[in-house]
Amino acid sequence: MDAQRQVVLDAAVGLLAERGYAGCSMAAVAAEAGIATGSVYRHFPSKAELAAELFRTVVSREVAAVAEASRRPGDLVQRIVAVIETFAARALKAPRLAYALLAEPVDPAVDAERLVFRRAFRDVFAEHIAEGVDRGVLPAQDPQVTAAALVGAGAEALVGPLAEGASGPDTIPALVTFTLRALGVADARHA
Repeated sequence: MDAQRQVVLDAAVGLLAERGYAGCSMAAVAAEAGIATGSVYRHFPSKAELAAELFRTVVSREVAAVAEASRRPGDLVQRIVAVIETFAARALKAPRLAYALLAEPVDPAVDAERLVFRRAFRDVFAEHIAEGVDRGVLPAQDPQVTAAALVGAGAEALVGPLAEGASGPDTIPALVTFTLRALGVADARHA
């Protein structure tokens, strides 16, 4: 039963990356998984529950990737830069998927999950911002507020390029410069 549930989720992830949430009907997921539609309903009683689980599955990987990036060698500012670079690069590498995760209109259950995961991304930033403030590397600021603003601004800055399926070569460097300036880094030009 667990193996079949994983097959369903894998099929749904593939469809999400290709077609967004709109393309993840229960029948489409079943066809992609090679099972009957009723079998999908045994694991997920509604499309909303499937979509919420799908969101959690995919975004958990993204949170793990940015958390790992935040632990890379380098000074504190470099680790914060690694977070925004990783977030943006992964989104731009899979624009349809990232657009679905960040902005596609969805069921309220997925919107609720978006809030949970925005906080998770915020917490990755906030930990390093707080450390920077404590060590005097960054000016005094509320790490939670700054981190939430960075997550929101980063996501908003990516929505346009993701919706269009293309970004320019300056997208990530511009996000890095913005992040450094928002943090109060004295020399944000090196981004």
